[in-house]
Amino acid sequence: MLENKKDYKAWLYIALPLILLSLFTFYPLIKTVLISFFSGYNSIADDFGTYFDAAAYMALFKDPYYIGALKNTMLLVFVSVPISTILAILIAVALNSIKPLQRIFQTIFFIPYVTNTLAIGMVFAVMFSHPLTQGVVAEGLINTLFEMTTDWIGPTATYNNWMFVVLIYTIWSALPFKILVFIGGLQNISKQYYDAAKIDGTPKRSVLTRITIPLLSPLISYILITSFIGAFKAYESVFAVAGTGARLPAERWTSVAYVYDKINQYGLDGNGISYYSRGAAGAVILFLIILVFTIVNLYVSKNVFITKEDKNDSKRKF
Repeated sequence: MLENKKDYKAWLYIALPLILLSLFTFYPLIKTVLISFFSGYNSIADDFGTYFDAAAYMALFKDPYYIGALKNTMLLVFVSVPISTILAILIAVALNSIKPLQRIFQTIFFIPYVTNTLAIGMVFAVMFSHPLTQGVVAEGLINTLFEMTTDWIGPTATYNNWMFVVLIYTIWSALPFKILVFIGGLQNISKQYYDAAKIDGTPKRSVLTRITIPLLSPLISYILITSFIGAFKAYESVFAVAGTGARLPAERWTSVAYVYDKINQYGLDGNGISYYSRGAAGAVILFLIILVFTIVNLYVSKNVFITKEDKNDSKRKF
């Protein structure tokens, strides 16, 4: 808070960030909303047209490809985020107990985080490649190890096989950052809690659920919020694993992939609605979904992850 509104130096310091945010965040967001309500928008001439309506939104929910993309996105969010968060906590607790080799293992687990997403996705694509691709023998590592001939991500792959591989990759790629954050949180927990639990003979499971997790609750809340936002915007991981350098099949789209596909088409669809307007409407809906889930997560973190002592303190204050 500025105590003196005439402090021009402070305003100058924040002027550049505000200008950049206005140009690259607020202006695109506002224009995207406007484009979504003008179904005749011409992306080449940047002409909004004369029709101000919600036709683009109505067309979205009648489009089976958009419904499928939304379904794929929700599946990635509600499966990958909880599993990766739980695994990250367990791995962080295990690494924190291995003092001699802790830094080495931290480095090993963090390497995928600084590696290019598309490069790792291509490795997964090779691991799960199908042996019968246009008559060429290209046995993948997984099929070789387990003596299988399953098409995991190829043109004949079933939806369940494809989603299984994408979920594995999404969960695995989300672990490094979460593990690093939780290890930092564990190292800041006072040892007196664990010493007292050891004296009382508390089982390790109770130590985890009654000491470690409650004290990590602020970090868990932060990780959940950022993970939900990232999972809703998933595109690179799906494209890297299943795109194989070509256009993704429509049934394997996510919400972001759907938006990307529409804004790269010009003209009007069969209903006279601009493809660009449909893409903008999809982006606005995704923004609203992320906003709602973020607000819900913040509310839950304040009311569920708060300790009894904090509640008692707040009652005394008020």
